[in-house]
Amino acid sequence: MKVLVLNCGSSSIKYKLYDMDSLSVMAAGGIEKIGLPGAFLKTKKPVEEKILNNIPTHDEGLEMIFKSLTDPEKGVLKSLDEIDAVGHRMVHGGEKFNQSTILTDQVLEEFVACSELAPLHNPANLKGVKAVAELMPNMVQVGVFDTAFHQTMPDYAYMYALPYELYTKYHVRRYGFHGTSHRYVAQRVCDFLGCDIKDKKIISCHIGNGASVAAVKYGKCVDTSMGLTPLEGLMMGTRCGDIDAGAVTYIQKKLNLDADGVSNLLNKESGVAGFSGLSSDMRELEAAEQNGDPHAILTLKMYNYRIKKYIGAYAAAMNGVDIIVFTAGVGENQYGVRSGVCQDMDWLGIKLDLAKNDSVRGEEAIISTPDSKVTVCLIPTDEELMVATDTMNLVKANK
Repeated sequence: MKVLVLNCGSSSIKYKLYDMDSLSVMAAGGIEKIGLPGAFLKTKKPVEEKILNNIPTHDEGLEMIFKSLTDPEKGVLKSLDEIDAVGHRMVHGGEKFNQSTILTDQVLEEFVACSELAPLHNPANLKGVKAVAELMPNMVQVGVFDTAFHQTMPDYAYMYALPYELYTKYHVRRYGFHGTSHRYVAQRVCDFLGCDIKDKKIISCHIGNGASVAAVKYGKCVDTSMGLTPLEGLMMGTRCGDIDAGAVTYIQKKLNLDADGVSNLLNKESGVAGFSGLSSDMRELEAAEQNGDPHAILTLKMYNYRIKKYIGAYAAAMNGVDIIVFTAGVGENQYGVRSGVCQDMDWLGIKLDLAKNDSVRGEEAIISTPDSKVTVCLIPTDEELMVATDTMNLVKANK
């Protein structure tokens, strides 16, 4: 079975084509700057190539991707008919969707109703679905929701201490994000270690430009750091993370900002980039730290401390932890962050193998010592494979 996975943003489309019989990636790439000058398709596989083109909408973007896949010389398909299904990474499923689902007209109507909770992401996801439907009307499409994995949280974990009618009328609660990644690495780390996820308490740390931590108890998510939106929780590349709401209203008055201005400040001008004044790229920040830049040193201390706090909180919430797993761009590649987070955590039984930690990047590995009471691992995430797997399983189940 061949499954095409799409991740559509407001001005971008990322794609991977899987041969699920061999679990191999046949083609991969993406389109950027849709509707903007300088739009281009960049393919990573089977060949690396960058093609500039006028791409006014997602329809033209997908047409360009399909032409690339079926190109007589460089393509991997003779015809689009070889594609058995299309899986979409979809951001916000609200309370409607607690698992992946085949996208029917009714499902899409319910997904549209969730768009108010993710105005930047859901409409973009929907564009991809509609574009595929227009270009391949009979294609089976599946939605895999970033929020779905977190729908097992108990009510006392996802509710905010606000007037209850804000929940009943406007659905204000914690939803969490990166669920597809947390679900993948929680299962994968157990496969890697040869244990049963139903017996383990896992803290999953998805640390990238956007970052979140999830508490996974016996295979179910019981808490996560992101909230109604991806802003809450950890200090991120450009997002501030946890902040006193009173500080927000204070800043709003001082800077004379409207709601959009506040949102822009907290989401795009804060976090690592905003506080350091240097960059949201952790590699640049660590280089500045090594050169003795005091502001870079403080920024990294803050960054690591936030992750450490959530690990401690989730160990308490689950009455212990068996496995801590680091994933995503920073978690997989920045050994300084991993060691900084795990430093002075011996009270929890964490002993990091510093030599092993410093030597591994982007590969599956145990980075704790053999006598560590908590097993600390690095597991590269693969959200696209998770989407492809869910898509394949749903298609087979509904044949």
